[in-house]
Amino acid sequence: MKNFLIGISLILVILAGCTAPKSSNPNGDTPKEAEMRAMGLVDIHDLDSTIAVDLIYAKPYNFMGRVLYHNVNKAFMLPEAAEKLVKANRLLKTIRPDLNLIIYDAARPISIQQEMWATVEGTDKEDFVANPKKGGGNHNFGNAVDVTIIDCTGFPIPMGSEYDCFADHSRVNIEQQLLDEGVITKRELDNRLLLRRVMEESGFLKIDEEWWHFDNRPKKYAVENYKLIP
Repeated sequence: MKNFLIGISLILVILAGCTAPKSSNPNGDTPKEAEMRAMGLVDIHDLDSTIAVDLIYAKPYNFMGRVLYHNVNKAFMLPEAAEKLVKANRLLKTIRPDLNLIIYDAARPISIQQEMWATVEGTDKEDFVANPKKGGGNHNFGNAVDVTIIDCTGFPIPMGSEYDCFADHSRVNIEQQLLDEGVITKRELDNRLLLRRVMEESGFLKIDEEWWHFDNRPKKYAVENYKLIP
């Protein structure tokens, strides 16, 4: 009888395994993340789990002072951009094995862009935020990434300004002036140049306003070839 009961139990376990419904969300995505994945965007950790991710807008400690990404916790981007970022991280490690890339922002829904624009519209900060009425920015296509470098302890190396610092010392096109005036140090400039080197050699494009922002392709190309993220 004991052996019979054991046999029945094993059969029930096997049958349960055969009939158990398969998960419709094997990646553990939120609804918005699942939507972005369905659009063809990819989670960077699917390609390289060593790239750190700390989405600033998923926390209240940003220039808006509140959480914007209530259902986005992963760094999504176009596959081409993700492949370039993996290449950039590998290049960084060949130069400095103790350093690593960290993502602060990647694909951004246009609805979030509208919230950001409403905060800066009519101020001297407009230059730093893409106007959604003009089609938004590359983030809204998954065509851009905000990134910096962290050391082996996980802390960002100094770049002369904090992320999302809407001031002249965040600008790339006046760095020599910033250095000459003592606004940024030689070490901070060297760190910026290292970041730009690995990103540009991997195919990314810099912008003048923000040392942390890199585009996969120009905005015009994105508008003509990619879909806005709702």
